[in-house]
Amino acid sequence: MKKHIPNALTCANLLSGCFGVVSAFKGNLDVAAYAVLASGIFDFFDGFVARFLGVKSAIGKELDSLADMVSFGLLPGVVMFQMLSQSDFNSPYLPYAGFMITMFSALRLAKFNIDERQTEDFIGLNTPMNTLFIVSLPFIQRDYPALGSSTLLLVAITVVMSFLLTSEIRIFSLKFGSQDWAQNKIKYIFLILSAILIAFLKFAAIPFVLVLYIALSVLHFRRIAK
Repeated sequence: MKKHIPNALTCANLLSGCFGVVSAFKGNLDVAAYAVLASGIFDFFDGFVARFLGVKSAIGKELDSLADMVSFGLLPGVVMFQMLSQSDFNSPYLPYAGFMITMFSALRLAKFNIDERQTEDFIGLNTPMNTLFIVSLPFIQRDYPALGSSTLLLVAITVVMSFLLTSEIRIFSLKFGSQDWAQNKIKYIFLILSAILIAFLKFAAIPFVLVLYIALSVLHFRRIAK
């Protein structure tokens, strides 16, 4: 029975992603963002539970990628599609550029599955962090309306995030092999600073969290390489 628990959590990730996709297509981007948060929680705990119970399996790995493709691939693409649909460039075709996020997320996930360098850390931005950034944009738009109306800015964000997903930038994973401070110092620092930013700025903190994540990763792996 216990071998099915991680897969059940992965399916919950998938279900949350489906719920978010439907909500995003209906224009309920707030609901889509909360669905992403739920998917992220399920995505974290399915691997954690699998390791804890010692029931990791090949089918679990494949199921995880398929679920992530919906929750962290299709869903952010739909959110960007909706934002481009409401931007200042009136075109029936331009919004489909948002699905670059979906295509590059698929490439990112496929690359992760076959890249032996990514057993402990990531090469390229991971899809959950990318998705969290994308779904934060509608919230930020409320305080900065120019963000949502600028087609050029939204397209630039789409291109940059697509590049980061398949880049060769090494990013540390947030999975903890132990609770030891020395071994996980960079992760603790990141989580503490991120919590402070989110406490003060809410969803507007996410772009800063993303920059912090990449910057700390670059500094961390440069220090290791020396």
